[in-house]
Amino acid sequence: MDNAQLRRGRPTIHRQYGENVAILAAVALLSRAFGVVAEAQSLPHACKTQAVAELSTAVGLQGLVQGQFLDLSEGGHARSAEAILLTNELKTSRLFDATLQMAAIVADAPPQARQRLRCFAQDLGQAFQLMDDLADGLSGTGKDLNKDSGKSTLVAMLGADAVHQRLREHLRSADEHLASACKRGVATQRFMHAWFDKQMALFGQSRTQSLPEC
Repeated sequence: MDNAQLRRGRPTIHRQYGENVAILAAVALLSRAFGVVAEAQSLPHACKTQAVAELSTAVGLQGLVQGQFLDLSEGGHARSAEAILLTNELKTSRLFDATLQMAAIVADAPPQARQRLRCFAQDLGQAFQLMDDLADGLSGTGKDLNKDSGKSTLVAMLGADAVHQRLREHLRSADEHLASACKRGVATQRFMHAWFDKQMALFGQSRTQSLPEC
């Protein structure tokens, strides 16, 4: 929707095959996601119903659809920090939350654990979007350069240093929520930190290269 040329280092689908193919591919993949839940033979019907409800909420008007609409319609205008955070939550945190909630449903996790996982997903989604904003303009990210130029982001509003600190705070909070929800979540925690550390290394390298020589 932002007419990007690259995603994950490869040409975007609409650039390679046209908008019609991209739209149909999105519809097919989204439909298949619900089909996977429906076809899970080992899941009780009640679990399937709950999982479908979580997925539907995450991608629908209370999640991704609304967040993407807000980003497209308001992203080019001045926004408050709260408005930007809401867009980030709807676009990204809700998707992370649906993934975790469906896993929790299958595992029959207690309500307290599920609530902690929701908090973990919220922090993780915000951290992910902040990292994405920080990485705009950096090479080696697999995305178009300077795609956020002219867009209202927290980086444009607060500066890179403040956003970097916010990102770290979200990661610390995410660690706490995950540890409280699942004592066996060490592998997930390590993966999360390894991914963010890799991205932050690119950011730090770029900043070092841009500093003037003494």
